[in-house]
Amino acid sequence: MHAIRLHAFGPAENLRYEPVPDPVPGPGQVRIAVAAAGVHLVDTTLRRGEAGPFPAPELPSIPGREVAGTVDRVGAGVAASLLGAQVVAHLGAVPGGYAELAVTDAARLHEIPANLDAAQAVAMIGTGRTTMGILQFTELKPGSVVLVTAAAGGIGTLLVQYAKNAGATVIGLAGGPAKVDQVRRNGADLAVDYLSPDWPERVRARVGDHGTNVLFDSVGGDVARTGIDLLAPGGQHLVYGWSGKSAAEGPVRLSAAELAERGITSETVIGPPMSARAGGDLRVLEDRAMAEAAAGRLRPAIHRFALADAAAAHRALETRATTGKVVLEP
Repeated sequence: MHAIRLHAFGPAENLRYEPVPDPVPGPGQVRIAVAAAGVHLVDTTLRRGEAGPFPAPELPSIPGREVAGTVDRVGAGVAASLLGAQVVAHLGAVPGGYAELAVTDAARLHEIPANLDAAQAVAMIGTGRTTMGILQFTELKPGSVVLVTAAAGGIGTLLVQYAKNAGATVIGLAGGPAKVDQVRRNGADLAVDYLSPDWPERVRARVGDHGTNVLFDSVGGDVARTGIDLLAPGGQHLVYGWSGKSAAEGPVRLSAAELAERGITSETVIGPPMSARAGGDLRVLEDRAMAEAAAGRLRPAIHRFALADAAAAHRALETRATTGKVVLEP
């Protein structure tokens, strides 16, 4: 088979498309003929050799932890009836998704809903899972006013859809006219370019004295700081990332005094807090994400690259030149 392998930590150009031996499933495992593999921002961090939620891999390594495709081989103890099944799986701590074939435990599999293709299923098993995890920390309802940063991204797209389904008024921020148009098409009540200096005034003109109730923040920096200023008393600042210029600084931190004075809350919901809310079982969140997609309530946006172009996919993701979930297709 062919796969993308990383032989040395560093720039995206270190990702090589090359032939490697076919993997063989062990007991309790299956092999998937990969039709789509997810690319995550964490993959770029690990590629650079930087600390992240997963340990740095031993090199050479095949990156990627989200795959969808067809079961083409089963290991000992796995029912032969799985052969030919259309499945999607999050590989967990063990990478290997950027390949034509990938091995994982049969217990990790989900059937791909009939209304999703492989790339959309990959988006829901990763990005969808995270979205469901973020939503554990708030209760959206009719009358809520929600501000979503990076609303053209994979998670942002799903948050906009979910909030609209809940009856909330949704304001989506994105960088540049093309992304703003996508956010508008996705159903946001107001789509705003945060690269424009007057964006706060446009949001204030829409929300008036009501303010916003929830800020979904994956950007940090000045954008997050302004978004926090727009929160009404009782509002929530939910942090699930920090990108762009704020990446080196981390999330916006608010003092206890400011939180008390404003009557708002601020918490980072990614990582251990998300897992704890799910009772330590992230599959619960995967099940919710797949159910939302199967019912047609959530529809992920996809940015597709050929498997051989993984380096280009990493560069595009790191420079915020993508919309939706980035997916590699062999």
